[in-house]
Amino acid sequence: MTDGVHQPSLRRLWPLWTGLVVFVLLLGCGVPALLVVGVVREAGGRATVGRIGASATEDPATAVARGLTDRMTAQLQRQSTALLGGDRAGFLAVAEPAAQTDLRRRFAALRALKVTVWRAEPSGLPVPVVGKPGEWRFLVRFQYCFVAPDCRPSPVLIGTRWRENGAQPLLVALEESKSAETGTRPWEISELAVAIGPRTIVATTPALRGKLPGLLAQAEAAARVADGYVVAGSPPDRYRIFYAGRSEWQRWYGGDRPQWTGGYAVTVGGGHHEVVLNADGLPSGGADDLLRHELTHAASLPERGYPGKTTWWLVEGLAEYAGAGGQPVDRYEGLAQVRKLVRSSWDGRLEGITPADDAPADRVGGSYGVGYLAVRHLVDRYGPQRLLAFFKAVVHERKAFPVAAEQAFGEQWSTLHDECVAYVRAAAA
Repeated sequence: MTDGVHQPSLRRLWPLWTGLVVFVLLLGCGVPALLVVGVVREAGGRATVGRIGASATEDPATAVARGLTDRMTAQLQRQSTALLGGDRAGFLAVAEPAAQTDLRRRFAALRALKVTVWRAEPSGLPVPVVGKPGEWRFLVRFQYCFVAPDCRPSPVLIGTRWRENGAQPLLVALEESKSAETGTRPWEISELAVAIGPRTIVATTPALRGKLPGLLAQAEAAARVADGYVVAGSPPDRYRIFYAGRSEWQRWYGGDRPQWTGGYAVTVGGGHHEVVLNADGLPSGGADDLLRHELTHAASLPERGYPGKTTWWLVEGLAEYAGAGGQPVDRYEGLAQVRKLVRSSWDGRLEGITPADDAPADRVGGSYGVGYLAVRHLVDRYGPQRLLAFFKAVVHERKAFPVAAEQAFGEQWSTLHDECVAYVRAAAA
């Protein structure tokens, strides 16, 4: 539960014979875990640091910190200008030599991703690093866009460390953004090879560069499908997809996914989702279904997450419907798992179909299949536009199911619910 919004992990089996599960982490941008003093919070869309026990009267130490803030911010502004201008020497010039290897890699990765916006905003005052005289830690909110120059920037909070050096302090290090919610972005820690199409950005490691042409073609095809599931506003300016090798899978966005995870999508702010695929876990035939599923989440979900577990079947059912690519119901990969679930533990309520975190693979696949079949029934009966109106009312506007059903379908939800359940049972018979 974050800021009153339920934001659970979502899993899906993809498909059963591959033993893969997809996670959708509906999380806002988090904060680094190693803040030296103060409390980090988001206020009015800007990250701030509230200093514990601060006096209303500014003391000399605070005045010194404010002066350092101005000088560090000026250095960061120079670095931002250099990054956007492709000036690697200027990007490195604000840092000590020991930091420059890391900065060269970040510069190359961000340039490969076609960074178009890069802003560094101070988030509170710097604080001295204990045991290192003349060294300070400074929390900075970076905002970035890729490819599109007029996008809503995605924010990320990163701890920076500086050494006093007269009028121009020098950058000692950039920390990884180790927030509990989102974790470290790929461009922070990895060399990247990138391919860009009209609707997507696909990035991977240099070792997997050869996969890029095929992945880009699949991503572009999936994006055309996902664009049809935009519920509010415009489609994403670019869908961002990262293809992770074994090592990167353990590090990007915090890693720590179950071994059967095939991919996940992370909400990173600015209306953007960044999708990660597991190179070791994808079927030999490619990632078409998986990409359609994940990019549909990116197109359809609100930035702040969705209301909670009772709407899980609808959120995942819509993505499954898109992922299925219009195939007949009897060819849906998860029917066997739906059949097993229907004949065993399911109580016939859509609101309770969400699998537990430790659920076995067949239970997970069955849950996703129930969501898919329920959504399929509503689309078959009312058409996709009315289904999307229902989705918007429930997921974006947080209306109760009875209100949303009356608004979108002109029907009582209790009747529609029972019809959906009957359809699921008949399909799985």
